[in-house]
This record gives sequence, C-alpha cells and structure tokens, in this order.
Amino acid sequence: MEFENTLKLGYGIYTIPDISKILNLKYFKVQRLLNEYWDERIASKFGQRYSWTDGKSKAVSFHTLVEFYSFFHLKESGINTSRILTAHQELSKMYDTVFPFANEKILNGIGIVGKTLVFQIDKENIINLDFSKQLNLLFVKEFIKRLDFGEKDLANKLWPLGKNKHIVIDPKHQFGQPTIKGTNLLPSTIYNLIKAGESKRFISATYDINERQIADSIEFCKMVA
Repeated sequence: MEFENTLKLGYGIYTIPDISKILNLKYFKVQRLLNEYWDERIASKFGQRYSWTDGKSKAVSFHTLVEFYSFFHLKESGINTSRILTAHQELSKMYDTVFPFANEKILNGIGIVGKTLVFQIDKENIINLDFSKQLNLLFVKEFIKRLDFGEKDLANKLWPLGKNKHIVIDPKHQFGQPTIKGTNLLPSTIYNLIKAGESKRFISATYDINERQIADSIEFCKMVA
C-alpha cells in the first residue's frame, strides 16, 4: 500500500483552505479531520501520516481529499466515529489500499439494510459493518458521479460541478488545482476578470474559451466563495 505524503507531481497539493473550498466544508472541521483522524487515529494503523508540511502549512494528496468527503458526511450524519474508523481499517486490508473511501468498488458497495450499514463485496456476499444508525447514503452515489476512476479503481479526477461542466480537478495537472477542462486556466483567473469589468466576448477572444466555460468558471468561484 502506497502512501502519498510527500510533495510529488501527480499526487496533487491541497492545503486545509483548499480542501475547505473545494468540498465546501468548514475550515475548522477539515483541520480537525486531518489532525485528529487522518494523521493520528487512521495513520497509527499504518505507521505513517497522510499529510506533509513545509513548516507552515499542511497539505494532502488528491485521494485524501476525496476520502474527506465520504468520512465527513458519515460523521455528520451521526455515525459513530470509531465504527467509521474500523470500517476504514478493514476495507483498507480487504482492498490493499490506504484510501478505501476513494475506491470505486468500495463507494459503490456501501449500502443500507434496515438500520445497518453494509458493504456488498459481490452479488452473493455482503459484510455487516455494524453501524447502529440509519444513514441516507445518496450523497455517496451522487459524489461518485463527479469522479473519474483509474488505476486500481482509485479516483483520479473530480468534477466539482458535475461532468457536464468544464471545471475539473486533476492531481496530475496544475498541481491539482481546479482548471477549465482542456486548458491551464484557473477559474479564478476568469472570475477576477469578470469582476474587474471585462466583457465575456473579450475574455473569450483573449483566452480562446467559450462562454459556457466562462459561465462554469463563474459558477465554481461563486460556489467556493
């Protein structure tokens, strides 16, 4: 199992403010998730931390960012943290990955039977993960629709507005920062020009992008503001 806890091209670089904006989560909640769970309780099972630091700011990889989303919503929905951590540990062993909550098969396999959270391995085998509270996991199914998956079934791209929009987060492109699909442009660049009074026609001609790409950039920047 490979950790992604060093500065390396292809991993993506996401600080706590980045995660907070991209996933639309409160800063202090992201900070607590990283410090208390990923870098302490979860990392203790593997003997390595999930984050790295330059001495001032902490950062994590794209796969840790994706895991935050599932973990956060499980916890916010009232699921006991210890049971989430146990599920993370067991699913890590089963699928030989330190990022089980970013794995396509695992995200698709989670389901509800009565008030029990279960994991479906295949058509015939279902594991009881022994959660005690009812949970609507539609958020997981919807989140999957915004992810692309690649090698070892791990997420490799996130479309924060959905795949029908032009904003993509790719850890192998622009250090994993949100960009306009097919370009090196950051949505914030376009949004700042709009706020400065530049016309969409001027921006379109200058940067060789269409008005839909401009609209998606504006939508994304307003969402994370």
